[in-house]
Amino acid sequence: MTVTNVKQKEVELTELDLKLSSVAHIGHASINVTNLEKSTWFFTEVLGLHISSIEEDKVYLRAWQDWDHHTLVLNKAEKSGLDHFGWRVNSEKSLYAFEKALKDSGTDYKWIEGGTELAQGDAIKFHSPAGIPIELYWDMEKYSNPLTASKLPSHPMKYSGKGAAPRRFDHVNVMVDDVAKEQEWWTNFLGIHHRYYIQNEEDVRLGSWLSKTNIAHEIAFMRNSNQSGAHLHHVAYYLDSPDELLRSLNIMAENEIKIEWGPGKHGTSGAQFLYAFEPSGNRIELWTGGMLIFSPDWEPIKWKSGTGQFGLDMWGSTPPESYLTYGTEIKK
Repeated sequence: MTVTNVKQKEVELTELDLKLSSVAHIGHASINVTNLEKSTWFFTEVLGLHISSIEEDKVYLRAWQDWDHHTLVLNKAEKSGLDHFGWRVNSEKSLYAFEKALKDSGTDYKWIEGGTELAQGDAIKFHSPAGIPIELYWDMEKYSNPLTASKLPSHPMKYSGKGAAPRRFDHVNVMVDDVAKEQEWWTNFLGIHHRYYIQNEEDVRLGSWLSKTNIAHEIAFMRNSNQSGAHLHHVAYYLDSPDELLRSLNIMAENEIKIEWGPGKHGTSGAQFLYAFEPSGNRIELWTGGMLIFSPDWEPIKWKSGTGQFGLDMWGSTPPESYLTYGTEIKK
């Protein structure tokens, strides 16, 4: 086990601290883009996200009702793909509880000093079995700007209606070689609940969807048919209604954005969707609807291979080959 940049702070953990420590929710995605200027244009002018801050070679973005400083980071890079996913934990002590769990399991990790990622406090970074980079953190600044403040205290900013104008960050999806193995680790180690999954006729797991909150999923894993390791499949934002989804399609078509698939409706989650590519090649999903899960004793729903097509799009369209085979690289 390798531990680097160890945080110099002694924290005493009780049995109760360890028991209560957990991941709270997915916070943001940090993705790499080869053309920062064009990608920023897409996410602000076409998708309608808002810039919180700009640093050298980095742009921090959020949707209009995201409360945190950012839910998406664009990093200028030579290759497009994933830098990391940020997950917020439910207390500061949870960071140290996870550090203990990482040590006990022999997993390599490192501390990321607060402020390294703008507005984020100290974080622990490590990788899942498939190589997905994860940062756990507690502190994150809330978005605040008097120039865009809403009169409604339940809104962090005014609704602008610019571009597709999604309400909030929703979920992420990664292609992996072994879906079952990856899902089991995320559920057993991080406590992310397994919600539903698809098995083929050979009893191979084709997909698993997981969430810590009550939304249908915050992270999903799809089987990489190329068996070439983990790749970023997509990052998704949430729209309020189907008419906003259709409006988004029109905006993308007018701006010559490649629409990969949609509109359609996933049978698995009940959400309506569209998939498109931002200028640097990362796949983006916009979706609306979807089931909510409140049961504390939820059992994962099994979708059999014979109903797989209905699960992908209950309206009958077939995903293009690129949807099942293409993903962008994950930073090691």
